Amino acid sequence: MKNPIRTTLAASAVFLALGAAPATGLAGDAPITLKLLAEGLAAPIAFAALDDGSGRNLVADQSGVVHVLERDGHRREELFLDVRPKMIGLNPGMEERGITGFALHPAFKSNHKAYVCYNVALRAGGPAEWNNSMRVAEFTTGADDVSRATFGTERVVLEIDKPDWNHNSGRIAFGPDGFLYITVGDGGAPNDVGSRGHAPEGNGQNLRTLLGKILRIDVDHGTPHGIPKDNPFADGKAALPEIYAYGVRNPWGISFDRGGNHALIISDVGQDRWEEINVIVGGGNYGWRAKEGFDAFDPQHPNDPPAEIPKTGPDGKPFVDPVLVYRTARGPKATPGAYGVSITGGYVYRGKAIPRLAGKYVFGDWSSNMAFPDGRLLVATPTTDGKQWPVERLAMKDNPDGKVKAFLWAMGEDEQGELYVLSNGANMAHGTRGKVYKIVPE
Repeated sequence: MKNPIRTTLAASAVFLALGAAPATGLAGDAPITLKLLAEGLAAPIAFAALDDGSGRNLVADQSGVVHVLERDGHRREELFLDVRPKMIGLNPGMEERGITGFALHPAFKSNHKAYVCYNVALRAGGPAEWNNSMRVAEFTTGADDVSRATFGTERVVLEIDKPDWNHNSGRIAFGPDGFLYITVGDGGAPNDVGSRGHAPEGNGQNLRTLLGKILRIDVDHGTPHGIPKDNPFADGKAALPEIYAYGVRNPWGISFDRGGNHALIISDVGQDRWEEINVIVGGGNYGWRAKEGFDAFDPQHPNDPPAEIPKTGPDGKPFVDPVLVYRTARGPKATPGAYGVSITGGYVYRGKAIPRLAGKYVFGDWSSNMAFPDGRLLVATPTTDGKQWPVERLAMKDNPDGKVKAFLWAMGEDEQGELYVLSNGANMAHGTRGKVYKIVPE
């Protein structure tokens, strides 16, 4: 029998996703618009403030480079970093490999260290016929010029073998505790099922693989990295010690709220029915692939969830429910009017330019379909009573439905907490159709 509380919450999420409830609280206020800062990129996927007082920002491109944007948005010709000589070759079309994450060390001003997550050819000794290795590496800039990393300083802090080219995830962020958090997809293949590299229970539920997990490591100690003493499985007995949380499919966004209780928030791309947002807690099991959204999940019948919803995983621990779900526009039973096909994570707004967004989670969806660039910005209001976060389209000047008229590749946040939209006019990691916008008041 279905859990009536979960069923009600899921139904409410569908109601919101279909737009059945009118948007309130945002649409009638002073208009928001997107200010174009930079263009001519390939596939901008991560953003970081250079944090040297210059107002410059860094934009990592999935194609394998990291750009420097001046305060006015001008893209400097000289790159901050170019890992293309080390990176695996990318597909000419849809691609999830390449640079997938980028972050500066919290002590960057003094240690000048930057971290990149990117895909390389399968390392020596990797499982036969697997596709690639996902690498998290440290690079150091010169003390006299922090706008350029030195290629020869690379130190590999973690490598994870991947059976397929997709579901890499690979987003990275430093937490307020100073540790590096890494999102890792389930390895690829539909439904977390495959002839190679997928456990019988699914990688998300297998605690002896790093696939389908949120990791937490200490980059300042250990070789090649250290394990924080308070990691949930730090002793390595019940699970790999790097694991902080598990049961995720393909997180497409990670961020810490720089205010409030500094919540760790990820957006997890669903299979065919649900997109979801999760607030991550240490040791939490987020359900995949026993669950998708609030529903049970059957990998043999992904669009027909079993009536009985599991409450615990194979390890006996209870699942942690998402804080927001909405129906995807993918799959044979896609719901007309859904927000889109793939959730793109964002940030809790803590800037000052747009007071009405204060404390709200600004995120979006990649596009209304897989082929046409039609992304959409959304905004959710975090709750404190355990109820689902209410969500609506982020109304903007000339775009009241929140559309960005491109694939919403990623989002970014600067030193002041202002937000950026990283878009791509094509579904590929090549070309020059990538753009960076800033969300500003009109």
